[in-house]
Amino acid sequence: MQSMYKVKGRKLVKKKKDLTKMKTPHTYVIIFGVVLVAWVLTFLIPAGKFSTEEIEYVDANGEVSTRTVLKQDSFRYAYPLNTDFVFEQLENLEENPAELEELGVDQVALQSVLEEGESKLDQEKLDELSLTDDVLYELYGDKIYDTSEKLHKTAKVWGTDDFGGFGFLNFVFEGLVSGDKYGSAVGIAALILVVGGAFGIIMKTGAIDAGIFAFISKTRGLERLALPLLFFAFSFGGATFGMAEEVIPFSMVMVPFVIALGYDSIVAVTVTYVASQIGNATSWMSPFSVAVAQGIAGIPVLSGATFRIIMWVVITGLSAAYLMVYAERIRKNPEKSLTYKSDAYFRDHIQKTSDENKPFLLGHKLILLEMLAVLIWIVWGVTQKGYYIPEIASQFFVMGLGAGLIAVIFKLEDMGLNDVASAFQSGAADLAGTAIVVGMAKGILLVLGGSDANVPSALNTILHSIGGLLSGVPAFIGAWFMYIFQSLFNLVVTSNSGQAALTMPIMAPLADLVGVSRQIAVLAYQLGSGFMDAFTPVSASLIGVLGVARIEWAKWAKFQIKMQGFLFVLGTIFIFIAVAIGLQ
Repeated sequence: MQSMYKVKGRKLVKKKKDLTKMKTPHTYVIIFGVVLVAWVLTFLIPAGKFSTEEIEYVDANGEVSTRTVLKQDSFRYAYPLNTDFVFEQLENLEENPAELEELGVDQVALQSVLEEGESKLDQEKLDELSLTDDVLYELYGDKIYDTSEKLHKTAKVWGTDDFGGFGFLNFVFEGLVSGDKYGSAVGIAALILVVGGAFGIIMKTGAIDAGIFAFISKTRGLERLALPLLFFAFSFGGATFGMAEEVIPFSMVMVPFVIALGYDSIVAVTVTYVASQIGNATSWMSPFSVAVAQGIAGIPVLSGATFRIIMWVVITGLSAAYLMVYAERIRKNPEKSLTYKSDAYFRDHIQKTSDENKPFLLGHKLILLEMLAVLIWIVWGVTQKGYYIPEIASQFFVMGLGAGLIAVIFKLEDMGLNDVASAFQSGAADLAGTAIVVGMAKGILLVLGGSDANVPSALNTILHSIGGLLSGVPAFIGAWFMYIFQSLFNLVVTSNSGQAALTMPIMAPLADLVGVSRQIAVLAYQLGSGFMDAFTPVSASLIGVLGVARIEWAKWAKFQIKMQGFLFVLGTIFIFIAVAIGLQ
């Protein structure tokens, strides 16, 4: 154990903590802490609910579809039923057959309820009559409630739906098995595992490595062109399959290569990892971010792709230009670099490292072509045939299987069928933690009472309170605050799919309240979470890349904070454009 004190002169003084080296909590620790806070909040915050309605809108295919949204000004707290008032109204309804028919109430069933008496009346029996809480509230307002006491909906310490009711210590299991194959959480968790397995096979073949290395070798002598081309290449990887951890092995080659061109390790990390996260932030198809968020928000997967593709091109291009300005300054005066001293390690070993490029074989080329073909198939299927999570998962499996068979045929990395199976298992295992995060995130919502607007919960009350803070503000301000919230949230929770599962059930209906589309809520999420991934010290992939590049996070933060300001401005501009054009 290191001493907490040091000798200064003749005195023993306490060492100052180096905040840049403090160990950050594991994502699971953070989420469990949030669960505890959420549980405590249910004791303090009364339950509430909204009424909903079906609206028509034109989807990405130009067809008229329907979506369930919150009714404006429909929030009310959960109160006990005012049985005296409601029973009296039922008696009046019995004498009005026309109104009963309009409401879809069976007269015989109503008579049976009235015969049981006022003391036996409850909401469950009223639901059986088609007189739901929403229907009664629309007819009679707050009079149907005994407003003397607000009700709370608090989970037990432990329990299941079958034994004693839901308990917060069961949040992991209940979260994982909630929903169905078409959405959160079990469907999304399954999608993540299949996609992880598929890319496990692809990475095992070495096709992506060899392709990047071949690209690097082709750009030698074209220093000013190489960096923006590489920036776009890694950004495309982030936009298509959520490239993050995959950047680490590339950085091992890119750092000495970029330094050999006269730049520094900061340029190398920016052109690889930062570029991939900019691609992720502006993605039109990433299964880990935008697809997950759109699924939770209840809008078609890959909708708004045209807007996002334009956004990707513009932001990637401007970010590459930002990098080139910095890179040229360093090339002209390398000693101005924050990492000049640490880069000496690479300057002394450039020749050795640069000779380690892998051959770009025919099998590698075929795998990359197969990947491109499947990606086109996915886009076509979603946009033209309405493919959703089950179909997308199957398409990614086909991608991985095809890559594996090509690798076996061409003897890439000496792979056999058993190696393909092991690579799939390893890839799925790498993302198992992410899948669990999705379930845990859903469990938080269950502790808060669930995300159903029609069911009284503390979450609905919180949503109403946030909406109240934003009520009356212009739509752009509301969307902008969503963007700020998502950016700050990513400082502690870096899992894109986990953040989507945590925040979108709140942000999607909040968008309804502030008068912007749910598509814009998804846009605010992906811009906030994607950009901040390049800065937060909680990101395991960022810390991994910085470790390879021998860059201290504090020095990285000094450079990156300026770029984060630049990206935030770009994100704000596109949020404004999305609101102005009414992005759907």
